[in-house]
Amino acid sequence: MNPESVKIRDFYSIKPDAPLYQKEFGFYVMDKWIKDGYVRGYDEFPDRNAHWAYLAELFRYDPPAVNGLGGLGWCEAGLMPCFETKVLEDRGDYELVQDFAGRHVLYFKGRRDGFMPEYVDHPVKDMRTWEENVKWRMDPHTPGRLEAREDEINGALAGAAKGHIIVQGVVGGYMYLRSLMGPEALLYKFYDEPELIHACMKTWFELADHIIAHHQKRVDFDELFFGEDICYNHGPLISPDMIKEFLFPYYQQLYENMKKRARDGRTIHFQIDTDGFCEPVIDLYRTLGADYFSPFEIASNNDPIEVGRRYPDLRMSGCIDKRVLAQTKDDIDRYLDRLLPVMRRRGGFIPTCDHGVPEEVPFENYMHFRERMLEYGK
Repeated sequence: MNPESVKIRDFYSIKPDAPLYQKEFGFYVMDKWIKDGYVRGYDEFPDRNAHWAYLAELFRYDPPAVNGLGGLGWCEAGLMPCFETKVLEDRGDYELVQDFAGRHVLYFKGRRDGFMPEYVDHPVKDMRTWEENVKWRMDPHTPGRLEAREDEINGALAGAAKGHIIVQGVVGGYMYLRSLMGPEALLYKFYDEPELIHACMKTWFELADHIIAHHQKRVDFDELFFGEDICYNHGPLISPDMIKEFLFPYYQQLYENMKKRARDGRTIHFQIDTDGFCEPVIDLYRTLGADYFSPFEIASNNDPIEVGRRYPDLRMSGCIDKRVLAQTKDDIDRYLDRLLPVMRRRGGFIPTCDHGVPEEVPFENYMHFRERMLEYGK
């Protein structure tokens, strides 16, 4: 087994004082660093994957030790075909665009990445628009849907031979419903049209279960990952009762089916990407078997040291306060000196910025942070 596979498996086994697996969550500052000449530009590489490999070498991350399979959405539904992306209206400095998920989105003209756009409209208003606009795009039997994942399956098989962790990613139910209806309209639908919510979730389950079953004919999974974003800075975005009524029945069946199909009886971990202040929902999701939470945003007042004490069998990633990285090198040192010794002794911890590295972080600060991470992680 190669060194990075040992590191990642030590993380999953919560091995105390094991070397830390080194990676990053993502970047919002990259365009600025490129403009300022610290980092080579995207146009110098054949694709974004090649640029990421360059960053991994520059920042001395560990080689990849996780292979992911998709096809079931990320922040939006696993649509096939997607909606046509097209400009709907020119508004001077802005343009209204229909995106691939059928939303009407207001962007700066000529720029669609690196900022939070304004979502003006969503494709599902009621049962009629659900069936006309979206449901048929989530048919598990759409020609080409299964074949589209063939490269990922082959990559997972190759990764498994090296000891990599193999993960099936799925858009979480709240994130999925929000992408269909919008965050405000969705809250009303839970009360006014619960049958619509259940119809959407039933289709979500049927697609996910079918695709995962197909993958499991050839791939042995180590983890089920939900891109959920269920929390904001004060707790969950919907009530625990709503989570239990509208999401958990489908989650539980999907996870149980996946475990039953495991060919070698291995443990299938369950990661929830929560965002926000997730501590109020840890116990709730653990009733389903969730044993890995990310990205533990410190700006939302999560306390990874205390959570680690309360839940010794919980895996965590994130936990590096993005705001501290924008301060002084002494501030960075004090933060890491408080957090990392405790979390490394505990195990089950992958430190990354608690979301994308923001534009306020100077390149020199980030390089100092990486040097300290390498010192602590070895």
